[in-house]
Amino acid sequence: MEKRGLERAIIVGHSFGGAIAASFALRHPQKTAGLLFLAPATHPWPGGIDWYYRLAKMPYIGWLFSRLVALPAGLTRLEGATHAVFHPNPRPEKYVTEGAPALVLRPQNFRNNAIDVANLNEYVKRVAPQYRSITAPTIIITGNRDAIVAEEIHSRGLKRDIAHAELLWIDNLGHKPDYVVTEIAVAALEKLAGYERDLGVMARAAEARLRPP
Repeated sequence: MEKRGLERAIIVGHSFGGAIAASFALRHPQKTAGLLFLAPATHPWPGGIDWYYRLAKMPYIGWLFSRLVALPAGLTRLEGATHAVFHPNPRPEKYVTEGAPALVLRPQNFRNNAIDVANLNEYVKRVAPQYRSITAPTIIITGNRDAIVAEEIHSRGLKRDIAHAELLWIDNLGHKPDYVVTEIAVAALEKLAGYERDLGVMARAAEARLRPP
């Protein structure tokens, strides 16, 4: 931001990026014009992490696992895994080719991501108690069918901790509000920028669209 001459910005975080956005606001409040959280992961959760993250983060074994197992196995599971991330919403037809999710399987990327995920829970245990000091305008967009992060823990936790935050709780929305309700994410950015936007009305319209037949 400083290199580009940007004094303040609206910070957007999806999933793991939620913890990054919140940390930015804590460390640089003077640079934070607003916060937009999309299906965020921001609070401690029970149950730990998936086994493949635990293997990938290990010294030596993780290096081998990321190259010999995670890459070929991940490529065979990519189709199903990307559908699971969007569930219960349909995955865009061109998501695999245009969204390039296979890049996460590059061995060094996969291992670095595993280390980050493994460290996240301990990190948010330390940081989450500080969220109450966040003063930037805040909007949280989440769905009640998110199978990747627990919206009851993270999104409701943010609403509890950032008292002035606006929480949009959308029925039948999964983990990808950036793709599934893009118009609401854009309107939320505009509202944080000072424009009048009725996000509640938009959320109800999205629920009508996402309602199962």
